[in-house]
Amino acid sequence: MGGLRLRMNLAYASSFFHFLLLFTFLSMLLSSTLASDFSIKEATVQELQHAFQRNQLTSRQLVEFYLNQITIQNPILKGVLEVNPDALAQADAADKERREKAPGSLSRLHGIPILVKDNIATKDKLNTTAGSYALLGSVVPRDAGVVTKLRKAGAIILGKATLSEWSHYRSVDAPSGWSARGGQGKNPYTLGDPCGSSSGSAISVAANLVTVSLGTETDGSILCPSNFNSVVGIKPTVGLTSRAGVVPISPRQDTVGPICRTVSDAAYVLDTIAGIDTLDKTTIEASKYIPKGGYAQFLKKDGLRGKRLGVVRLFYNFGNDTSLHETFKLHLRTLRERGAVLVDNLKIDDIDEIINAQSEITAFNFDFKLSLNAYLKDLIASPVKSLRDVINFNKKHSELEKLDEYGQDLMLEAEKTKGIGKAEKQALLNMTRLSQNGFEKVMKRNKLDAVVTPFSYFSNVLGIGGYPGVNVPAGYEKGMPFGICFGGLKGSEPKLIEIAYSFEQATLIRRPPPLRKLDA
Repeated sequence: MGGLRLRMNLAYASSFFHFLLLFTFLSMLLSSTLASDFSIKEATVQELQHAFQRNQLTSRQLVEFYLNQITIQNPILKGVLEVNPDALAQADAADKERREKAPGSLSRLHGIPILVKDNIATKDKLNTTAGSYALLGSVVPRDAGVVTKLRKAGAIILGKATLSEWSHYRSVDAPSGWSARGGQGKNPYTLGDPCGSSSGSAISVAANLVTVSLGTETDGSILCPSNFNSVVGIKPTVGLTSRAGVVPISPRQDTVGPICRTVSDAAYVLDTIAGIDTLDKTTIEASKYIPKGGYAQFLKKDGLRGKRLGVVRLFYNFGNDTSLHETFKLHLRTLRERGAVLVDNLKIDDIDEIINAQSEITAFNFDFKLSLNAYLKDLIASPVKSLRDVINFNKKHSELEKLDEYGQDLMLEAEKTKGIGKAEKQALLNMTRLSQNGFEKVMKRNKLDAVVTPFSYFSNVLGIGGYPGVNVPAGYEKGMPFGICFGGLKGSEPKLIEIAYSFEQATLIRRPPPLRKLDA
């Protein structure tokens, strides 16, 4: 029965995709003509809203443009897993509401298409599978907390973004951006590694397949793909955004955040999704960090003025790559010229132990088993009801899940755990110690507003402590994008947004990737 249902789901998905190809091809003429007075490509949320107000653009035209881009580019990039069959209906509803409501009464994301990572539940015609066939056809009880807030704001759920399967917690051998359902996601700049696990969210935004997107991070899964794909990613303080309805790895470290092309767009999305959700108790305590008036007020061009930024030289070791050395020297100079005070040559205690991540790995194993089993138990219907079921599904359907090629060693290690014993408790204590005696001590002793590091190297430090970070595009090395990361203590998003926005506006480095399409 389960095999029959799976084949039916696969047949439906295939037929729907062919319908989508036909529909979007027929809409190409309409979606391309509006470029005469307004260009959608690379447009920010604010620019799109202005175009709505000036009657230069409708939400329907915007969705049709993205459906066309998905048709052209997604067969190569594989950033989008599923398109919402109700996206155009949502766009029509947004256009109608805009005509009927007073100007300025709607939210910044009203009528704006957004992709959500495929581990974030949507109670609609879309699947929520974490990229695995094991969850294809499962029925979620409700929208994820962040999706509820997006719908309330009038955003259009365009579809689901691809990801590293199970948010990269299946096998160490599985490549970043790969899932059984989605295939291998590709960096739109190089067609190489997109980094994981929120790879599709970053690919799609970078390649103009959508306006904005949501990713999730446990350790690096927003910051790394943002770094690799020349986009902005905000990894919020754990609990600032709800994890209810998100396929989990670790409730201690999981967080949902925006991936966008600009800091301003990311701030608008964060404004929308941050806040209390009674289904995620952590949001109640973390809500104290949300500033009155929201995050958009911190989009200040002079946001670097007076900020104290720490430089940990360990993370600037590029070997013999003199071009990268010179690039980051220039960036540090820009930070100073914009009024920041750089506190250089800092060291974080026990940094080798943090990077080694042994305690983090130990904690992930029991966290993953306990939290995934709880998520699966909450589903209304599902082919699998436990981590053990997932492992058995992968073995039975190895032709779908590529078991022989990539294995499932991380899942097998997690399944061996027996709850929280002595070793697990010690791992948790170790991470608390490493955070308090390491990052927190450096921040407080030097009265820092943030630490600035290249790439996403700092994700371990931010991950184990539940701290926020922001990635901003910082350049291209032989065509490969890279970013700069600003990380701070819990609740420091206002400062990080000021810093990141000021740096972005001072440099304006991001450029779009080339158009990728199959040869005719």
